[in-house]
Amino acid sequence: MRGKVISISLIALFALSVFIGCGTKETPLSVDSVFADTDSDIDVSPAPSAASTTLTDAEKEGILYMREEEKLARDVYIALGEKWSLRNFSNIASSEQTHMNAVKTLIDKYGLDDPIEGKNEGEFTNGELQDLYDNLIEQGMKSPEEALKVGAAIEEIDIIDLQNHIAETDKEDIKFVYGNLLKGSKNHLVSFTSVLTRYGVTYQPQYLSEDDYNKIIGEVPERQKGQRKGRR
Repeated sequence: MRGKVISISLIALFALSVFIGCGTKETPLSVDSVFADTDSDIDVSPAPSAASTTLTDAEKEGILYMREEEKLARDVYIALGEKWSLRNFSNIASSEQTHMNAVKTLIDKYGLDDPIEGKNEGEFTNGELQDLYDNLIEQGMKSPEEALKVGAAIEEIDIIDLQNHIAETDKEDIKFVYGNLLKGSKNHLVSFTSVLTRYGVTYQPQYLSEDDYNKIIGEVPERQKGQRKGRR
């Protein structure tokens, strides 16, 4: 999958950074409490200003794509949470809404047209993402285990796309937003795979290389490592 990745006041940028870092407060769960507060370690320092108000085509495409990709994650998690009554999906979905809002701030800052305006859950402007959504929903409806694998796959895709978009820009404000979303996606990936362990499933990465996946697992905050060990 290929993700393609005027001015805003300092006050608005600071609000964005707090919004990304803190997100919606999540309620700890009984069985799947590894999902609680998964974005709590995200940097909340003020976002730096952009070096230029002119975007390259790659930067424009990246922002618009990530707006829809974060929506895809939210919409899938809402649907699978309702299907399997797994509240952990609802918690992660609230974080994805925070991610969507963060990308929307970039859309507003650079005067771009929002690709999800007027779109309902499960509806996308980008045909590639529409097909991906449909396929992931079909897979996730098969069982709770498959639903959790879908969640992990989405986070892998997010990680790869965000890394690519970060490499495509020299603008510090865009890098700041993407960097924070990347931290959140890594946390969510660890959370999904931890819950799969509770189901007796050893997760195998579907998009990341084994080395990159193991590196991310090794970066898990000590707080989450303790939760994982305590629940095996």
